[in-house]
Amino acid sequence: MFDAAVFGSLFLTLFVIMDPPGVTPIFLALTSGRPAKVQRRMAWQAVAVAFGVITVFGLVGQQILDYLHVSVPALMIAGGLLLLLIALDLLTGKTDEPKQTKDVNVALVPLGMPLLAGPGAIVSVILAVQNADGASGQIAVWSAIVAMHAVLWVAMRYSLLIIRVIKDGGVVLVTRLAGMMLSAIAVQQIINGVTQVVQGS
Repeated sequence: MFDAAVFGSLFLTLFVIMDPPGVTPIFLALTSGRPAKVQRRMAWQAVAVAFGVITVFGLVGQQILDYLHVSVPALMIAGGLLLLLIALDLLTGKTDEPKQTKDVNVALVPLGMPLLAGPGAIVSVILAVQNADGASGQIAVWSAIVAMHAVLWVAMRYSLLIIRVIKDGGVVLVTRLAGMMLSAIAVQQIINGVTQVVQGS
């Protein structure tokens, strides 16, 4: 009743796309300056939002895209542009301003979506659900999704220990590094979307 091959394939795919180690510095940068209790709550909220989005698209994702007449490349480009805006804020230091960080729950956007539940993860889950054979395949697919989000929560939850070691100066360095990484992810996502549009035309 459990297809280990399907589980392993989807889990590894989501691990590469959602990238828990790579998300860690971005999470630290976006949540720096907040009390530890708030940061822990935001780690939980980000994972919950990502899981909710992935679940919805896993169940009715193709129907949503078809109804809205939205192509996968368009979704990728839009997500990439949103991530690029956040990355520019991190690189220029604008997230140091209270108005940018204190009044906005970054656990929802951009952490929950589109960073964790981005176009790549959404499309992978849609395809996995569609291609899963029988009950054993479906159980394996949803088990992989749950396991991946558990890993994401652990990575972000315990990354907060890093802040105690690196202090304020280290947080600034991590913020700039996260901005650079996030901008590269965003640009690559846009390139992938444009490439698919060109190939499809």
